[in-house]
Amino acid sequence: MRILISGASIAGPVLAYWLHHFGFEVTVVERAPRLRKTGGHAVDLFRPAMDISEKMGVLPAIEAKITGMDRIYLHRPGRRRPVVADLAKVFTATSDRHVEIMRDDLSEIYYDVTRADVEYVFGDSVTSIGADGTVTFEHGEPRRFDLVVGADGLHSNVRRLVFGDEAGYSTFVGAYLAVASVPKEVGVPGKAIMYNAPGRGVGVYGGPRTEDGRLVFLFRAPRPLDYHHRDVERQKDLLRERFAGMDPQVDRWLTELDRTPAFYFDSITQLRMGTWSRGRVTLVGDAGYCPGPAVGGSTSLAVIGAYVLAGELAAAGGDHERAFPAYEREMAAIVRDSRAFALGAARFLIPRTRLGVWSLMQAARLVSLLPARLSRALAKLNDKGVRLHDSMVVKDYGSVLVTEGER
Repeated sequence: MRILISGASIAGPVLAYWLHHFGFEVTVVERAPRLRKTGGHAVDLFRPAMDISEKMGVLPAIEAKITGMDRIYLHRPGRRRPVVADLAKVFTATSDRHVEIMRDDLSEIYYDVTRADVEYVFGDSVTSIGADGTVTFEHGEPRRFDLVVGADGLHSNVRRLVFGDEAGYSTFVGAYLAVASVPKEVGVPGKAIMYNAPGRGVGVYGGPRTEDGRLVFLFRAPRPLDYHHRDVERQKDLLRERFAGMDPQVDRWLTELDRTPAFYFDSITQLRMGTWSRGRVTLVGDAGYCPGPAVGGSTSLAVIGAYVLAGELAAAGGDHERAFPAYEREMAAIVRDSRAFALGAARFLIPRTRLGVWSLMQAARLVSLLPARLSRALAKLNDKGVRLHDSMVVKDYGSVLVTEGER
């Protein structure tokens, strides 16, 4: 059975690994001319995604690339002294097994473990998908696949081709995220520095093991902003309008927008679809059920979804009419809880009021002051709160076997 995956970031390579593991023939097509190695931000892997990564044999590579940040300094404009939070204690409260890693590094690790066994086609994209599985490409010759999977992110090309315009499925959370790559010396290696005010926050971070730093912006907007997704200068101007004058340090950071080598800007948007599958096509990760970038644990969700999809296809002997509904059933509660968590996280991380900003800082201070064992015990009292991503139960497909005739 031949399966095409569109997208080579996180969900795509993880899905490719497990599909190959179960005996399927896999091709991954990626619009970018090569694996992306600039830009992106720090992402979190929680216990279920860590367990899946361990089964893939890549845990040592992941642990070697963790950001290694140990402190975050939270400032309020006009206040001289920041609140200093111990990130190790914060992460311990949220997860028993967690790493923070740059998205680019994680993508490369998953790609490296699959590239010898999986066909990767860079610099091309899908232009049509026929009912019989015939796929046409922007540059390559048409090919026929038994199944097609969109793993191509929030603005999925595959989803657009099969399900229609994104506007029918996306829900604006009311906030925006921007990330710019900056020289490491702009910040303090091993530390994150953040300025928070009502409706906006900006910070810089860079781990001692990372090659450069990241400047990250979060801000609220009452309605979607007017800009073209390819108009980078307009996007940078929007940031300058919202953050200029917030603090002299922030003004200095804004000058880095003129020379950043990599820049990302997008709304924090949730996808809410009644189904992620149609005919021979299904979606995985942000392409199908993005809970909201930066606030909903979407990277761990992508890893889990890829593993479950591959496992259900294997369990069904490649019969997508059985596997796709089973995949959606297994992921339904996980996706639903992630969406709810993301809405709460956005409210907490980007407070609307001064009281909300104060509460954010005091929460960080409290976790840092409490003994790690106590903060972990308190967090475990609510598995729908900060421990949500650690408490997700994922089916084990380790015993699934697929015979040659079923593939």
